[in-house]
Amino acid sequence: MRQHDFEDLQDFSDSFDDGPVRRERRFEGQPGPARRGRLTEGERVRLAQLREEAYAEPELPDGADRRTTWDSAEQGPHPRPDWVVTDLGAVDTELGVLKTGKEADVHLLRRNVPATDGVLLAAKRYRSDEHKLFHRDAGYLEGRRMRRSREMRAMSNRSSFGRNLIAEQWAVAEFAALSRLWTIGAPVPYPVQRNGTELLLEFLGDDDGTAAPRLAQLRPEPDELADLWAQATAALELLAVQGVAHGDLSAYNLLVHEGHLMVIDLPQVVDLVANPGGREFLTRDVRNLAGWFHARGLPEHLTAADDLVEALTFAAGLG
Repeated sequence: MRQHDFEDLQDFSDSFDDGPVRRERRFEGQPGPARRGRLTEGERVRLAQLREEAYAEPELPDGADRRTTWDSAEQGPHPRPDWVVTDLGAVDTELGVLKTGKEADVHLLRRNVPATDGVLLAAKRYRSDEHKLFHRDAGYLEGRRMRRSREMRAMSNRSSFGRNLIAEQWAVAEFAALSRLWTIGAPVPYPVQRNGTELLLEFLGDDDGTAAPRLAQLRPEPDELADLWAQATAALELLAVQGVAHGDLSAYNLLVHEGHLMVIDLPQVVDLVANPGGREFLTRDVRNLAGWFHARGLPEHLTAADDLVEALTFAAGLG
């Protein structure tokens, strides 16, 4: 190879010394780059700080516990009450426990846009860490179907995955039942949203966070007792017309809010047609309730359980 050919080849090779992208040759006396692919320590610290600021959650205002979960949740039915807070700038603040149970706990929660009063909600959270959820859940689940056999096996075997599925299925079932019943005017709390195993529901109580009493806590006077029984039978009939029964009704899952009887705890709502034991669940609901009212002084001819069961069975279209 001739000398000048070698020099030309060397010049061509030198043009690739700094990587795959062709760069112009530097001549003698021309300043080089400040760095060659490596960050200075100061620049590294600056970029790390920028990343931290970009991914850091802004500080929650007013002692709140979390930002609203409204945008990521299954939302309640329309027409939506005016008091529901849908602003994505809202925050949730835990205010205490309203009720504990084997399957779920109910917490008091305030949702508000900062600098506003907001609204009180009941946060019902199903637990999946129990060895046995819903002592009669096999009976309640009759007539319901899961899409995948793997999920059915997991639920039957009570694996950790299966227990989580059961907990979420009860949350889904209760939210669907409340949405359906609230839409037709049944005396149930408005279901605000469902997110996983958590339901946010209308809080039935006073502005200071005092929950409405359970029917079982009251000793109504005769006139009030008769009125509450009339409300109870009307609610049972409304459910029966929809083809469902509460499934676990008693004086402990009925609240009395501002003189109105409100039905709560509906995860196990029973389809009277699809569930082979539907009539038995309905009968038990009626007898539990009639027994409580009769024990408080309501005449037996008003609380005749068998007659009411027959009437409700007819209302459900079961003959």
